[in-house]
Amino acid sequence: MKVIAINGSPNKEGNTFHALSMVGDELKAAGIDFEILHIGHKLIHGCIACGKCSVNKDEKCIIQTDDLNQWIQQIKVADGIIIGSPVYYSGIPGTMKSFLDRLFFVAGSNGSLLRHKVGAAVVAVRRTGGSSTLDGLNHYLNYSEMIIATSNYWNVIHGAAPGEVIRDGEGRQIMRVLGKNMAWLLRMKETSTIEPSPREKKEFTNFIR
Repeated sequence: MKVIAINGSPNKEGNTFHALSMVGDELKAAGIDFEILHIGHKLIHGCIACGKCSVNKDEKCIIQTDDLNQWIQQIKVADGIIIGSPVYYSGIPGTMKSFLDRLFFVAGSNGSLLRHKVGAAVVAVRRTGGSSTLDGLNHYLNYSEMIIATSNYWNVIHGAAPGEVIRDGEGRQIMRVLGKNMAWLLRMKETSTIEPSPREKKEFTNFIR
């Protein structure tokens, strides 16, 4: 089994990385492979709403100027996904938002590639805006019918300088508990003999006639 964590911070080994690593340590202790994919420093184009991912259904975004299509295939074969983000103006940074918009549009347009995978969101913040950013990240997981792992508080850890989150005792515990709960869900899913319900075709209703 494998979990891929997305580091949406421009800093490769900043506080988002440390938060994800704390969760990953618990997953690895449970015998689950863990990898951090750093995308926050890349130039990632935003979604242009062309709808080609829904038309072509080739598990690809039509934009070819970045590595999103390669990342989609890496994420597709993972059993669990963690999306980690810093906080910019109480929200998701632009690069991470562009990545998530396109990833989840392609996944949803190609047979729901992320459906029933175990997912979690993690936020690293200096002071405030953590809850609103976490809420934004969770929108992607909820919409994709993922199984969401939780902890004993919001998945937010605090620190300013890189590595300072290690001093947040409660934050460290949140990440540990999240890792343990995620490992338990993955193991439970692996051993389950219950077949998932068939995926329903998405029904769209527009309120402006």
